[in-house]
Amino acid sequence: MDTLSTVLSALSHPSRRAMIARLSGGSARVTDIAEPFDMSLNAVSKHLKVLEQAGLVQRTRKGRDHIIEFKAEPLCEVANWLHPYEKFWNERLDHLERLFAQRGKKT
Repeated sequence: MDTLSTVLSALSHPSRRAMIARLSGGSARVTDIAEPFDMSLNAVSKHLKVLEQAGLVQRTRKGRDHIIEFKAEPLCEVANWLHPYEKFWNERLDHLERLFAQRGKKT
């Protein structure tokens, strides 16, 4: 699977997106990441492994603790893929704005 597909697949699950959001504020131990979730530590570890395989997180060991750190670089590929669609949506929103402006003039 290509990098873009791997990253998008990893981000497709809401729990993994929540983990990324948590880690965007700073690195954390696996047990701290698992705390707000209603799932087993094993399930959290599996989700983290998917994020690791996509390159979105990096795991380091400090003694018995596993520290997870967010790595944003793979999101650049997602942003690069999405960028051409920005023009499409801007044109659509500009058109919608013109329609509302025309309706406002009629009333």
